[in-house]
Amino acid sequence: MTIVIITLMFAALAFFSGRMKSRRAASELGGIRYLHSLPDYYGWYVVWITLLPVVIFALFWTISEPWLLKYLTLSHFELQQPVSQTGITRDLIYTQIISASTQDLSGLNYSDALTQSNLYYHQLISGRNTIFYTAAFLLLTGCISFGLYRVAPGFKARNQVEKLVRFLLALSSTIAILTTLGIVLSVLFESVRFFAHIPVSDFLFGTHWSPQIAIRADQQGASGAFGIIPLFAGTLLITVIAMLVAAPIGIFSAIWLAEYAPEKVRTYVKPAMEILAGIPTVVYGFIAALTIAPAIRSIAESMGSESVSSESALAAGLVMGVMIIPFVSSLSDDVIRAVPQSIRDASLAMGATRSETVKKVILPAALPGIVGGLLLAISRAIGETMIVVMAAGLTANLTANPLESVTTITVQIVTLLVGDQEFDSPKTLAAFALGLTLFIVTLILNIFALRIVKKYREQYE
Repeated sequence: MTIVIITLMFAALAFFSGRMKSRRAASELGGIRYLHSLPDYYGWYVVWITLLPVVIFALFWTISEPWLLKYLTLSHFELQQPVSQTGITRDLIYTQIISASTQDLSGLNYSDALTQSNLYYHQLISGRNTIFYTAAFLLLTGCISFGLYRVAPGFKARNQVEKLVRFLLALSSTIAILTTLGIVLSVLFESVRFFAHIPVSDFLFGTHWSPQIAIRADQQGASGAFGIIPLFAGTLLITVIAMLVAAPIGIFSAIWLAEYAPEKVRTYVKPAMEILAGIPTVVYGFIAALTIAPAIRSIAESMGSESVSSESALAAGLVMGVMIIPFVSSLSDDVIRAVPQSIRDASLAMGATRSETVKKVILPAALPGIVGGLLLAISRAIGETMIVVMAAGLTANLTANPLESVTTITVQIVTLLVGDQEFDSPKTLAAFALGLTLFIVTLILNIFALRIVKKYREQYE
């Protein structure tokens, strides 16, 4: 935290110093018009010249310092006791060195070497801060001096700043792409390991999900079935119920807010509606489990239905639909209000009523954005976990009855990865296969939505 404050202080000093020097140089020549760039560009140039080297140095230090600290400490231990003679790994030796001052390791035959290496380790710890702050201070001082040296009336500060901004934008895009690629490749690699144990056909077309692997041949209740159909059916069922609630309510509320509501009413109603998006999902889960699910069961029993589960897809879907209403409503409202007023005026001038204008002109023109909002809401519903756990249960049940207990893909991913797991087991690797399947389904959904958006955008632009 200290280095961040010091760096920000140097950045502020660099900005004002660069701008002041450029103004001084301009006044000597007769005014700012003799500068190649505005004074603020010179200030920002000095800021970037000061900050970038320090940031790069801090990143390099963060990556290399733990490795160097471990290497030096183990080298010091090696001078007193070869690691090969201890009978344990280098990582465990390093852990023992770190904890030597807080634990009693006197029973080990190399305890003296541990004690000495622990003292050396703490000397390195105390010295690293001095080295880091000294190097950072010298780097800040040198960079700000170099930046101020470059400030001159003919120096193209604006060009340099814009080049740097473009570089940072490109770097941000590259990081985002590489991050996505890394996630996809890691999930794909683990999925391939899973499919080495379980056939793809059994996974995609199997109708039974029981990921427990038998330890013994005679063990019961551990069938090791990995059919994804029940999970996909549960995910689809809950998502459909949620969208049946969220889509009409969200779109209709957006139409009312954008076209019919007075501005004073809109000022209060829209923020109040968007509060729904800020409520934690665990709160929705409590409401679904303690209020909605018992109410659904009571209503169903009063109507003569006897086999009603206390956890149901209907309860989870209804509450989830309420949760994602703001996603549909807010985005649709923004898109509808973005439709040019000239289109509305032209429709009204042709004799159309307001409702006809909304139905035949505004909604078709705003359809690409509305589809985008619905897609976001569907993705939110597919990825929801807490509400499903609390209201729909963990049972992988292949059914289309919304009154029965079901589970979803995301819930099973969490269940498979909870606790201590062995990542060589098909049970654990199944989570990655589920993640890959969910990724592919979402990708197909995005492609389909983009085709719809492209079709109508070409028609109304």
